[in-house]
Amino acid sequence: MKIDPTELNAKKAHDILTDIVMPRPIAFVSTIGEDGIHNVAPYSYFTAISHRPMIVGFSLSRKKKGIKKDTLVNIEHTKAYCVNVVSEDIAISMNRAAGAYPPHVDEFEKASLTPVKADIIGAPLVKESPINMECRLIQILEFGDEPEFTNFIIGEVVRIHINEEFILADKIQAKKLKLIGRLGGGGSAYCRTTDIFNIKRISLSTTKNDP
Repeated sequence: MKIDPTELNAKKAHDILTDIVMPRPIAFVSTIGEDGIHNVAPYSYFTAISHRPMIVGFSLSRKKKGIKKDTLVNIEHTKAYCVNVVSEDIAISMNRAAGAYPPHVDEFEKASLTPVKADIIGAPLVKESPINMECRLIQILEFGDEPEFTNFIIGEVVRIHINEEFILADKIQAKKLKLIGRLGGGGSAYCRTTDIFNIKRISLSTTKNDP
């Protein structure tokens, strides 16, 4: 089977791409609006970009008719946001926050989450998330044609908050975090990161006896 992406409508393109690129980590992004209203929403087009400087990025599409989502509007205004990781414990709250609420609605309240003041940025942290990353905006890229724009938001991590419960000998305990990831097909399938296996990284020998 061969596919020409340019021949696909938006939904089909989305479903095929998310069937291929999975599991996907979830950026639970919290922001604050010009009116002081808190916003939090999940985005599963999320990745690490650089570790020095520490940079992460996530993308979001527009609403119908090309209207910007509250997350994008808030980040354009404040130039900052917080990425909160999603564990199994807050999966239901994360899903509630994904609703299409109007701008004047505080998603923290709808999702029964607690906003916590950040150290550096104006956007709140999600208290219930085991790890929070305060991010300062670097750049917003735009792709596509009107009205189906997609924006990729790039930010530098300026402060990390980790719940001490998940630290042992200065290392984050991945199994204990119980993070979840998004699966494909545009449906409601998620996966757990508690089923872990190890493969020793290959080490290429440089001895004279090597072929």
